[in-house]
Amino acid sequence: MLHQSKMTNRTAFTASDIVAEIWTHLDLPPSALPSLHLPGATEKPVVRSSFKIGLLAQSTIALSALSAAVAHSILCVRLDSDPEQKEEDKDQKEVKGVNTPRTTVPLRHAVLEFQCEKLYTLSGAPPAESWGPIGGLHPTVDGHVRIHDNFPHHRAGALALLGLDETCRDRAAVAERTRGWKSADLERVGVEETGLAIYALRNYGEWDALPQAGAVGDFPVSVRRVGTSLSSSGYGYRRCGLNASSPKCLSGLRVLEFSRVIAAPVAGKTLAAHGADVLWVTCPRLPDIPGLDREFSRGKKSVCLDLDVSEDKEKVLRLVRDADVVIQGYRPGSLAARGLDVQDLAKINPGIIVANLSAFGPDGEWKDRRGYDSLVQTASGMNVSEAEHYGQGEVAKALPCQALDHSAGFLLAAGVCAALYHREKDRREGRRVGAYVVDVSLAGVMKYLKSLGQYEGRSGFEGEDLMVLGAPGERNKEEEAFFETRPTVFGEMTFLRHSASVEGFETGWDTMPMSLGSGEASWSGL
Repeated sequence: MLHQSKMTNRTAFTASDIVAEIWTHLDLPPSALPSLHLPGATEKPVVRSSFKIGLLAQSTIALSALSAAVAHSILCVRLDSDPEQKEEDKDQKEVKGVNTPRTTVPLRHAVLEFQCEKLYTLSGAPPAESWGPIGGLHPTVDGHVRIHDNFPHHRAGALALLGLDETCRDRAAVAERTRGWKSADLERVGVEETGLAIYALRNYGEWDALPQAGAVGDFPVSVRRVGTSLSSSGYGYRRCGLNASSPKCLSGLRVLEFSRVIAAPVAGKTLAAHGADVLWVTCPRLPDIPGLDREFSRGKKSVCLDLDVSEDKEKVLRLVRDADVVIQGYRPGSLAARGLDVQDLAKINPGIIVANLSAFGPDGEWKDRRGYDSLVQTASGMNVSEAEHYGQGEVAKALPCQALDHSAGFLLAAGVCAALYHREKDRREGRRVGAYVVDVSLAGVMKYLKSLGQYEGRSGFEGEDLMVLGAPGERNKEEEAFFETRPTVFGEMTFLRHSASVEGFETGWDTMPMSLGSGEASWSGL
């Protein structure tokens, strides 16, 4: 039986249309939308791809910035128009709108931010290579699979499954072994039985026929309230105390981030750019990935804690009690298996906001599967369609940047800010306050990007490419303005500035990258 994936047609959408639609879906105040300014916005191709990556970049970054501005406005607004009004009555006053500062996201800068991990330098040297030696596309008896091997344990597991020594770095030897498998069988055994990161290459029709395709929602981000155990006074939860006098929108927001690789780290890094205090918790059993970790640790304090060690878990629980937000980007169920699902977290901190980043979303047969941007591109038909549009006879062609990862991260940050807005609105309007859950999936982003349509034929590969930059030291004045240079423990770092600006506020990072685990498990000092 075929399970056809229904998809809204958004082929005529502009970047402003995308922002407006998702903004409305998140039930954020429409009065804020006129405050958004999107210089350079165009429907023409600006990235060498058949997909409308330029639209996605500008709109998702805009959503994260505008929602941060709105969260600041509602959390810091003074409801004191009546000097005789009692303080508790002011808190109960209905929130009918907020004053939102002008928020600007230029197209070219946004497009560049979608490849920020490729653009920084340390002591003049480019980022270290993050891809492993056997990762990528390999032939099978009936097609192809993509192996993801950024982490050594995934690489060792894939080699063991294929009957090769874990020291093997020979792609030809790997291809010889994968040719003995059917694509779907290698995916099933690798992902479901062995816990690896291997997916079959599919076209759109093959993806749409899967039950999981129909389980992916029509919007890439959702926000929902999951508990109302508190009184309207909010007693028993840490009410976020944003610093109204700070030059940054989210100063005072405390974010506990459990993540690796790109998508969820983008969310934490984005909230940090707007002033949030971010504790990035990594597992000591997972290695440093220098090429990625130097970029995505910016703005954060790094702590290594093992949730399977009782002493470390107790430290995490203490951090949760005083946090506003928990971001988690590990395989779905990983934290829950260790007694840290949203219900457990809400018992510790009843007003907590839990932001989940997953590969395939919270519903469907694949909801518990691990996955990465490149694998979702492979499994969903994107790589095949991109190759068909390119027209050079390739079996598959990857997108020119990790567009699903980056947009998912910005949408997760937007979802967090939307949850802050709704939680405070609940409190002010006298409703019972509870925890909130934000869900974003790479597959949801894929479906939304696909719904925007693709440029006809090869036209997407023949237009202007805003991703092209001059080499360091040879950049023009506009390009140089996109970058900032700061000292770090790894050497002098030149990196891309955040592309969003909020009038009257600063954006950017005060904390530079540090070694994994070099910080203390404490909110003090942030």
